Amino acid sequence: MSNAPAEDEVSLFEKDMKEFWIQFKMSYGTEQNNQTSALRDLCKETIEALSEKWSKKLKEEDLMIDKIREYNNEILQQNKYIAEKEEQLTEIKGKINQEEEEQKNLNDSIQKLKEELRKKMEIKSSKNKAAKEKVEQVSKIKALFEEHLALEIRRIHDEQLQFIFRHIDHKDPDKPYIFTLSINEQGDYEVTSCTPPLDCIAELQLKLRETNNFSAFVANVRKAFTALSYKQSAGN
Repeated sequence: MSNAPAEDEVSLFEKDMKEFWIQFKMSYGTEQNNQTSALRDLCKETIEALSEKWSKKLKEEDLMIDKIREYNNEILQQNKYIAEKEEQLTEIKGKINQEEEEQKNLNDSIQKLKEELRKKMEIKSSKNKAAKEKVEQVSKIKALFEEHLALEIRRIHDEQLQFIFRHIDHKDPDKPYIFTLSINEQGDYEVTSCTPPLDCIAELQLKLRETNNFSAFVANVRKAFTALSYKQSAGN
């Protein structure tokens, strides 16, 4: 954009010089002797006018160039600023995406834990219900056992039930034959002690777990104690 005005100024300068020489020749041809001094002054004034004119134009051109450079520098600074902000924005978006992914994973983990807890609570509730039913079953037949089998049932520590048989040993009807029963974490019956020991107690316990027939289990334990008593009496 700065070349076109410069070309125009050159054309004007050439035009002014041509006019000057035309005037110079005309003056020189008609009044060579009388106007030498005036011509010299005219030449000096013309040169000074042209110098001042071109000096002003050059200053305007320099000022314009400086403004263009300043404008270009401002554009470069703005582009740099925009690039920095775009980089920061990209970084922020990346962090937001990462946080959203972490939040999703956290929510999934929490949901998974809730589901696992719910299942465990259901299992625990089911086991508690089964254990309660078994305890109720034992309580219901307690009176029947005490009346017909000379059985005493006691609730002892750790929610265990102690079964005490009497009238087994004919020589000593008050002699106690005892086993202790509990319900383990799996909700199954478990014999925790047996006095005197019975070799078949593990087998009877397994059968109880398979059939869930508690009455038959107690009756079979009493039979085993009775058989043991007869065996011990016969040995003596």
